[in-house]
Amino acid sequence: MALTFYNQLGKAEQEFKPLRPGEVSLYACGPTVYDYVHIGNWRTFIFDDLLRRTLLYAGLKVTEVMNITDIDDKIIARASENGLPIGKLTAKYTAQFFADRDKLNILPAEYYPRATDHLGGMIKLIEKLIAGDKAYVEDGSVYFAIDQFPDYGKLSGVKIADLKTNARVNNDEFNKNAPGDFALWKAVKPGEPSYDSPWSQGRPGWHIECSAMSMEHLGDTFDLHTGGIDLLFPHHENEIAQSEGASGAPLAHYFLEGEHLMIEGEKMSKSLGNILTLREIEEMGYSPLDLRYLFLTAKYRQSLNFTWESLTGAKTARHKLNNFLIDLTDIKKGTIDTAYQNKFREKIEADLNIPQALAIAWQLIDDKQIDPADKKATLLDFDRVLGLGLVELKPTEISADVETLLIAREQARNEGNFARADKLRAEIESNGWLVDDTASGPKLKQK
Repeated sequence: MALTFYNQLGKAEQEFKPLRPGEVSLYACGPTVYDYVHIGNWRTFIFDDLLRRTLLYAGLKVTEVMNITDIDDKIIARASENGLPIGKLTAKYTAQFFADRDKLNILPAEYYPRATDHLGGMIKLIEKLIAGDKAYVEDGSVYFAIDQFPDYGKLSGVKIADLKTNARVNNDEFNKNAPGDFALWKAVKPGEPSYDSPWSQGRPGWHIECSAMSMEHLGDTFDLHTGGIDLLFPHHENEIAQSEGASGAPLAHYFLEGEHLMIEGEKMSKSLGNILTLREIEEMGYSPLDLRYLFLTAKYRQSLNFTWESLTGAKTARHKLNNFLIDLTDIKKGTIDTAYQNKFREKIEADLNIPQALAIAWQLIDDKQIDPADKKATLLDFDRVLGLGLVELKPTEISADVETLLIAREQARNEGNFARADKLRAEIESNGWLVDDTASGPKLKQK
């Protein structure tokens, strides 16, 4: 497979050539574990999963690192609000992140390093930057001097001349319109947790953790870096500056960024009260895989507008796909249709065009010329990328009560008592089954 990706470094679609033949090193910006992950972040993590699955589908060995941010301003504030030790708060939401990841059928990364476990590596990296005059100490804090890194802005396009150099920014997330030298180490404030360092009791800044952990697990240079487009600047820009400022080598050869998820036409924000989590999706009667299917319908570089109507449409389509395969449960083993497989590959090769790849799956289903067994084999092959759990589908056992209702309905129809037959159909549907009246008799399908 000849994969091409839109590389934010250079703003162009480029052929993917890994550093080592047959192997891929991948770093993904992970969650900040102070709350339940919202569905906008899940869209980014599913994009990362689709990328990983595509690389595996291409026959490549993937080593992925996704960081867990378990110390930052938001975590400290939330722990204080709730009167909880920081470790207890982050343990709860880290466990929830992994549980939700599995519900969404996201393949696990090889490494999930936590920031608080890698303080030594961060301190060594900061010491190297100070020794190279790329960083300086002030009042116990350490700042990266952006004017000492001439390539600053090569990812985002911002120019050092337009930035407020020598202005020191101590927040983990700061105003993108007024950036300056950013904190690598932050001197402790009253009531904050702190750790030992050569400069002060304090804690790391947000940006430095990604550099330290990616370099420890993947080396100074790796293949792919992913995250949400909102992290491109300043977070990913700052990662490049501090990593390359220390090593003198490129951080990553390809930067892929996932676009925003809108909610009913608006950006998610606490002020608008429109932040949704996977728990809330489930409480409304949807499966996490319905949400995954919805995310498959737009390219990762396109903004996607979430509506309850669109999620209902995704649920309907996914159930139709599931039912198609469930009907083929007992069919003989088929062969992957190479013509359709090649069409599918062409789409995912072209910068992860998953929506068109999904359309190929539906074309296959509707193609009357393809043997059902071959359709099944080909769809299961496609699902290695789509990740909808099709291989795990099994018919749900029909309860004796539903079977009794079906027999009673058929008897009522034979007697011409259609009012009773309709009432019994409704009762069958309330138990989660649809009745399909075929020439060979009624058949039940999962609702």
